[in-house]
Amino acid sequence: PADAGDAGRQDEVVWRMSVKKLGECCSFSSGGTPPKDKVKYWNGSIPWFSPKDIKSFDLANAQDKITEEAIAESTTQLIDAGTILVVARSGVLAHTLPAGIVRQPSAFNQDIKAIVPNEGIDAEFVALYLLAQQRRVLSEGVKRGPTVHSLVSGYLEDFEIPDVSLDEQRLISVRLRAQLAEVETARQAARVQVRDANLLRQRLLRQAFDDLRDVPHKVLGEWASTTSGSTPSRGDKRYWSPAEIPWVKTGEVAFAPIAATEESISRRALAECSLTLLPPKSVLIAMYGQGKTRGQSALLEIEAATNQACFAILPNETWDADFMHHWLMASYDDLRGLSDGRGGNQANLNGGLLNALEIPAPDVDEQRRIVARLSAQLAEADAVAQAASAQLADIERLPQR
Repeated sequence: PADAGDAGRQDEVVWRMSVKKLGECCSFSSGGTPPKDKVKYWNGSIPWFSPKDIKSFDLANAQDKITEEAIAESTTQLIDAGTILVVARSGVLAHTLPAGIVRQPSAFNQDIKAIVPNEGIDAEFVALYLLAQQRRVLSEGVKRGPTVHSLVSGYLEDFEIPDVSLDEQRLISVRLRAQLAEVETARQAARVQVRDANLLRQRLLRQAFDDLRDVPHKVLGEWASTTSGSTPSRGDKRYWSPAEIPWVKTGEVAFAPIAATEESISRRALAECSLTLLPPKSVLIAMYGQGKTRGQSALLEIEAATNQACFAILPNETWDADFMHHWLMASYDDLRGLSDGRGGNQANLNGGLLNALEIPAPDVDEQRRIVARLSAQLAEADAVAQAASAQLADIERLPQR
């Protein structure tokens, strides 16, 4: 401790620790990529790491493997087990510092920096300290680009680590690895809880409508009015200004009520572009879209128009809007299955498929009772899911702490 001055003010004691630069106690090297067109360099037995492979602390395997000829004849190089690999160039450097230790002789590409500790320096201690200080590294030592970010040249070499004995380094590493192992066990258990909580919601939905197998079913297109929209020409500013009428895109159809939209159109667009002004309580289905979008549904809470990829079911006397929406949520996987294998570049739903749906149609009062009961059950399931997600978020923060 430095001189504390007034012995009665222990809160002002300043602790000083001896430090040394990584460049003084470690050697650094960069990797390379064997020519992709040289077949003899690839599909060998030596793991070849790129940034996408640095996902854990213990680096045992890489997606790609190279041959001994690649080591001998290209810019990549062989490193020993126990070498630290740090991602030096990647888009992920905006929010994390991927680093780990290889557990067998390996090679690596030019977007990774290898650190080999000198005698008397524990590799796990160095790597764990870097990870503990990653916020500092990301704020001070990363040069930001439009999409790809890079470690500042020489930053890690000048980075200071505590100068403690090898025995103390190893003691710290062993204790911390044991704690991190416990955290990982807790993380996996929490992820299972989150998964199960999310599955519970779908099970409740399916169960509610499986119980209606014996009630009358009616064909959607025969008992309700349906429609879709269009996209006004982006080149005609009169269709987008003034922004008067909310306009829904499929990305906004996501199992949640729609009370506002990202874009709006003009009344001229509504009149001239084959658009329908949908009333509140219209139910929307995304007919196509990237990833999980296709088959998702939403309940419209405002007057709005939609693009051509949205299928709209207008309010009607056969189905309560909330009942319809819950049935569609329960039928999400079935809706996606309707369009699978239909050919083309992308599996899409269409008006013909959706209008042919046979939907349970008990009397409207019964539909509303079902929705009230199901809504209460889903609220409980959502509370469980939120609690599990919050627990997982807390656990995810533990390693950095």
